[in-house]
Amino acid sequence: MMAQENSKFLKAYEMASSTNQQFPPDVLLHFYALYKRATEKNGFYIPPTNTGDLRSAFKINALVQVKDLSKTEAEKQYIDLVETHIGKVTV
Repeated sequence: MMAQENSKFLKAYEMASSTNQQFPPDVLLHFYALYKRATEKNGFYIPPTNTGDLRSAFKINALVQVKDLSKTEAEKQYIDLVETHIGKVTV
């Protein structure tokens, strides 16, 4: 079961990475945060920041919003997000 879920997540990532669709910034940040949470090996990921970098601040905010999710739950939510915005994920 776990291997099937992981391959579905990888397929969802492939679909998200190769789509030509344009998404609003909040949706892109959600994709980003869920992917980072699902794939981070050593706990909570914090991107490197430059002082006053607004983009980094938005990324950190998105990551904080998903920090309490398990990696498995982050994968499931990522798959759901892909299915909502791109299409059905089939393995």
